[in-house]
Amino acid sequence: MSHQPSGEQGNQPPRDHSTPVPPPYQQERYPAGPQAEYGYPQSYGSPYSDHRPYAGTGRVSPKPFIVTWILALLLGGLGVDRFYLGKIGTGVLKLITLGGLGIWALIDLIITLTGDRKDKNGLPINDTYARHKTMAIIVSIVVTLVLAGSNLAL
Repeated sequence: MSHQPSGEQGNQPPRDHSTPVPPPYQQERYPAGPQAEYGYPQSYGSPYSDHRPYAGTGRVSPKPFIVTWILALLLGGLGVDRFYLGKIGTGVLKLITLGGLGIWALIDLIITLTGDRKDKNGLPINDTYARHKTMAIIVSIVVTLVLAGSNLAL
């Protein structure tokens, strides 16, 4: 059995202690962000924190806003809006939980009304959003108040 000098373990080469290693927080491996190393345009942001593959491309989902909004308003508690956008996994979860007891359905409706809804490919659902935004918000408020009032009357 051979004796290893202290500081060496296994087959690792001995470390040169004459050159100090800076702490990890001082190392600047990606001066322009990690996206520069992989050829991502700066407008996309970091590929690790903001996954928006179609941002800034001008592409939108083929799914129209008005259909997505109506499904979120009327059948959102059953996850139909999620199924329509191709998000099958979360559609099933939303169906099983009855729209997160209404909270998830309401949040999805708000996301749809703000124009931030995306389909399964990350494409925004906003082809006719600007034209229908005001009408959709007013109708959503009225329907929500009517449904809430009818539940209180029972």
